Amino acid sequence: MHLVFFIFLSLLYSSRLNAESLAPGYAPLSFAAPVPSTYSLPELGVAQDGRVLDSQAHERSLLALMKGKIVVLSFIYSSCDDVNGCPLATFVLHKIQHQLSLHPDRVKHLRLLTLSFNPEHDTPEVMRQYGSSFQAESLDWQFLTTRSVQDLAPILHNYQLNVQKLSTVEGKFTGKFSHSLKVFLIDEQQKIRNIYNAELLHPESLLSDISTLINNQTHTRTRPKKAFSPTPTRQLTALGLPTLPVPRANPLTQAKIALGRKLFFDRRLSFNNTVSCAMCHIPEQGFTSHDMATAVGVEGRTVRRNAPTLYNVAYATTLFHDGREHSLEQQVWGPLLAHNEMANPSIAFVLDKLNSQIAYQTGFKHAFNKPATMETIGLALASYQRSLTSANSAFDRWLYQHESTALSPEAQHGYTLFIGKAGCAKCHTIKAHSALFSDQQFHNTGIGYRDSMVTNASTQQIEIAPKVFVNVANSLINSVSASKQNDLGRYEISQNPAHRWQYKTPSLRNIALTAPYMHNGSMHSLSDVLDFYNAGGVAHEQLDPLIKPLNLTPKELAALLAFLQTLTGDNVKQIVDEALSEPIGN
Repeated sequence: MHLVFFIFLSLLYSSRLNAESLAPGYAPLSFAAPVPSTYSLPELGVAQDGRVLDSQAHERSLLALMKGKIVVLSFIYSSCDDVNGCPLATFVLHKIQHQLSLHPDRVKHLRLLTLSFNPEHDTPEVMRQYGSSFQAESLDWQFLTTRSVQDLAPILHNYQLNVQKLSTVEGKFTGKFSHSLKVFLIDEQQKIRNIYNAELLHPESLLSDISTLINNQTHTRTRPKKAFSPTPTRQLTALGLPTLPVPRANPLTQAKIALGRKLFFDRRLSFNNTVSCAMCHIPEQGFTSHDMATAVGVEGRTVRRNAPTLYNVAYATTLFHDGREHSLEQQVWGPLLAHNEMANPSIAFVLDKLNSQIAYQTGFKHAFNKPATMETIGLALASYQRSLTSANSAFDRWLYQHESTALSPEAQHGYTLFIGKAGCAKCHTIKAHSALFSDQQFHNTGIGYRDSMVTNASTQQIEIAPKVFVNVANSLINSVSASKQNDLGRYEISQNPAHRWQYKTPSLRNIALTAPYMHNGSMHSLSDVLDFYNAGGVAHEQLDPLIKPLNLTPKELAALLAFLQTLTGDNVKQIVDEALSEPIGN
């Protein structure tokens, strides 16, 4: 092993380094690592292949080395002495190796691959020596290189790694490289599930992610997949909801719902085949995304607003936070063509891609007796979204079926506050025989005004792991971000100045499942939302007159929260299971 790294490890273990000056991987985690399997890891792309050499100088396929394993892929060079670079990656993986050695049932699922980006120096022999101190019988850790820089180049390109040689003023190579640390977590289907940099790479959080994938893979293998079978396996209209509004021009059929579901999960609907509808509207996360305040599109492009839940979207009279569309059939083309969402250059581009696939040729013929068109794509996706109806909650059974024990006394008190002192029902309406919990109107709570008009604070809260937040200087965020576009809400559609910063009233059904909240995802919990309204929103000239301080006590706020938690439909698990059931063809 390289002498520099030996010295580094000895200093580390003897605690002679100042941990505060180093990347987080060297210091104890300042927060509790997320509990495995209490969250999910989205698919971030597909692992790419390349020709590599193992430590015995045998040429191998990178994808072949990943086959059938959960893989942690890191890129290093053996002579690196940047403690926040290659040594950090190797140290964190060494910690993972040690911790997993205590769980042999878990070790068999995992493989560590460490690839050098300095093949001119890091020969197979050098990599064998470098990795010799980390080898353990219980864990498969392979140290790789490539035959040449030419073989390495496409791998670096495919994994978006920018590596530059550092030279003296005379142009002589110093033996050092400028590079950003990237470590990839890849599942057994060779899908990238997380990417770590120096700030995010930490043994405890990486181990939680690995355990989450292992648990998911084990569960998937032991639970037989069911074929997707939508209506009539469940009633689309449930207790507490009015009759499902279905357009005459698009009656619901099993074939259309199944085709719409296939489209919903297909990343090929985006320009570069990386983003699907389901990557922002995640079924297990309430058909929204718990991990992102605002959605992220193709190539990480920022979307201004939070991805709204799709539960009961069939009942919405206007769509999007600003109400710019009125029809689910038409709505789908907004994200499909938006540059910062799915980024397709034209309608024809989408149609050509789908009609070139045999499975879609068959699917559209079965559902519509015609190929994919602008119309039939909208009809299919709308049909699937229209099937995501969820009610028959504890609240519905209590109010509409008169089950007196369906709500706790605290939740019943919360209902009394909801329709009385707190005044929530003025916007989140409840009717005699059904409740959409939305007046379908637009209101100004002050959040949009604050974002546009109030001077930003010096820091902003960023979620770095599920339910883990840190304050980051806005100057740092702005240095790597595009300039933020103002969001004027409904005004952008109506051009009526009175509509500035108005946004559509969301339904509260399944609200406990659909964090974060507000049009910009700025509130992470229902308690945050209740505190905001209790304080009277953000005061300004155009604040909705219904928004005013509520003066609720902590006990009353707790009762309101208990009530909101009773609005989850009893068929949520079935809807999610159907969404994640056996895929339909390719």
